[in-house]
Amino acid sequence: MAVNLYGRNFLTLKDFTTREIEFLLDLSADLKAKKRVRTYQPLLNGRNVALIFEKSSTRTRCAFTVAAYDEGAHAEFLGKNDIHFGGKEDTKDTARVLGRMFDGIQFRGFKHSTVEELAAYAGVPVWNGLTDDYHPTQILADMLTIKERFGNLKGRKLVYVGDARNNMGNSLMIGCAKLGVHYVGSAPESLLPKPEMIELCKTIAFESASGGTIEMITDKNEAVKGADVIYTDVWYSMGEEDKATERKKLLSPYQVNMDLFRATGRDDTIFMHCLPAFKGNEVTEEVFEHPRSLVFEEAENRLHTIKAVMVATIGDI
Repeated sequence: MAVNLYGRNFLTLKDFTTREIEFLLDLSADLKAKKRVRTYQPLLNGRNVALIFEKSSTRTRCAFTVAAYDEGAHAEFLGKNDIHFGGKEDTKDTARVLGRMFDGIQFRGFKHSTVEELAAYAGVPVWNGLTDDYHPTQILADMLTIKERFGNLKGRKLVYVGDARNNMGNSLMIGCAKLGVHYVGSAPESLLPKPEMIELCKTIAFESASGGTIEMITDKNEAVKGADVIYTDVWYSMGEEDKATERKKLLSPYQVNMDLFRATGRDDTIFMHCLPAFKGNEVTEEVFEHPRSLVFEEAENRLHTIKAVMVATIGDI
């Protein structure tokens, strides 16, 4: 069955079917292969995309910029001090102005309601580069990386260790539920996802018939047994610096180190992290630099998966 995502927003993977996500992953792999051999024809010729950043970024900014240029589009970076966004001009007015000048808009910032409001008023596709609740472009990159390593996604076991109720925990749960991956969150009780989010993801897995499962296990050593992937993220995000001491105390027992890596009982488990990493906190230098750490493959795949999202929603395919 053909998949047509033209004109669609990309705010959270909740909005996409399993088949649509698989289509984006297949398109990502195809665009990646073509970039490697320089055989592709640009699919975004004449397009202009706005990149709004409330939060600073390395991977998201560079991936959107290079992806646009590779495919023949112009990318315009709009930092929080470059336009009257959310200050002198409200979000819906900014959305309506940019929507008349650009073919697509990326937003990376804090409140998820902001990217939803942009999408409601822009009249062109809006892409979520990260909000406090969701990080869907990262999940596409993660799933592509796992598929490249193991050959398939269905039936794999991914264990997220750390702050399991942040935007990465939420988004990984959704992605795993949609794609048939067994997801385990391992964290202190106070940092497990909201019960309603867990139930939502269980419902997604059931209704999509993907075969994915959702489980929470506070004992980290028990959680990682048989894991294909151990995944972690920073213990506190941008804007949460005041929680650093509290989070370190809560999460230091959940550091990903070689002892935890060995607790999987496997010799092919991979380590993943969305970056940036605070080495010595959520992960040790030894694990981060291990041959089975795929953090930089993951980072590169942000480019190819973001390219796929733009090409699918505003491109010539």
